[in-house]
Amino acid sequence: MSDDDPITDFSHRSMAVEGVQKTVYVAGTGPAVVVLPEMPGISPDVLRLARWVRDAGFTVYVPSLFGTDGAFPTVEGGREVVRRACVSAEFRAFGGGGTSPVTRWLRGLARQAHAECGGPGVGAIGLCFTGNFALTMALEPAVIAPVVNHPSLPLDDPGGLELDDEDARAIRDRVARDGLTVLAYRFAGDRWCTGQRFAAYRALLGDAFDGRVLPDTAANPAPPPFFADLVGTPHSVVTAHLVDEAGHPTIRARDEILTFLTERLHPPTNGPLPTT
Repeated sequence: MSDDDPITDFSHRSMAVEGVQKTVYVAGTGPAVVVLPEMPGISPDVLRLARWVRDAGFTVYVPSLFGTDGAFPTVEGGREVVRRACVSAEFRAFGGGGTSPVTRWLRGLARQAHAECGGPGVGAIGLCFTGNFALTMALEPAVIAPVVNHPSLPLDDPGGLELDDEDARAIRDRVARDGLTVLAYRFAGDRWCTGQRFAAYRALLGDAFDGRVLPDTAANPAPPPFFADLVGTPHSVVTAHLVDEAGHPTIRARDEILTFLTERLHPPTNGPLPTT
């Protein structure tokens, strides 16, 4: 894929949380799932994932947090987006920075999405730069299905978590109290989301952390230039490094995520069986 995505099959909404407005792309019906962009933005691959979620029976909300919406991720454009995000007050890209302030806005988005769509709660899928944001969003009670994909922050601490101590304790308590499971994915050789980082998640969450690791050989060998030249390692399990072939390990990961969301957001009813 080398063309930009016009995003014509989503409504383009300006949504406000505590007076701060951001563009959010919304499509589908059913319980809400917030699909976060990965660096360097809402790429065609991120939108492909969002459409799969939509088509599985959900209302998807894709907030614009950085980059050019729908743009194919190039080296030059991606490098500039990374630079701006790393110095933005909304994000904490490096070790010691704690929780990114933008997650407060995302929790408010989840509350609004739940109010609009109903159902038992909201799903959240984080990707790369926003990977851990899906976990932080679980500080909002409406979020009951967090999926943490190849979280890359902090960029300078391979064993760190993008959380301050207070939020880490609150998330651990919420997960234990409500019985949440956190689903997560990475490639074995990913230098941005290392085994050390997954170990840190498990230390925080215990058995509630379901971290799954794919072999590097499963990664798409020809991702977009940003991922081939700047990321330089198998990284984006269900977006840029996904191989869209039936039975492929990355497609199985996608299907596992859709099943995870369905089991939590479309729980079976216990009503009477239909009569013939």
